[in-house]
Amino acid sequence: MVLNLRVMAPNRIVWNSEAWEIVSSTNSGQIGILPNHAPLLTALDMGVSKIRHDGQWSAMASMGGFAMIENNQVTILVNEAEKATEIDPDEARRAFQMAQADSAKAKGKKRVIEANLTFKRAKARLEASNAA
Repeated sequence: MVLNLRVMAPNRIVWNSEAWEIVSSTNSGQIGILPNHAPLLTALDMGVSKIRHDGQWSAMASMGGFAMIENNQVTILVNEAEKATEIDPDEARRAFQMAQADSAKAKGKKRVIEANLTFKRAKARLEASNAA
């Protein structure tokens, strides 16, 4: 028994294949999804999703969204996502370091929130690229 996984961003289908296991970041922690998982609708946080297929693991940076699980069909709607293989590790590292520095020196409520979101996005991309 396998899962049918479909990951969709507003501008493209990021992933559309079978998977044996999925691990994603939710707003309350990580969730592991195996075949015959109970039906569920959950919010996803920015982070790395890991997908086991064809005997190997693949990673993807997800920028928040929702996951719906029902009858071994997993549909994930994301604001934005990149497969680890699409991310340049050097660029991801530079973006992470810049976001980390910006986050540390951000002043004012709005700027702190923006800097933290940029940091979370950069961290997800870096972690996904390292998992490739």
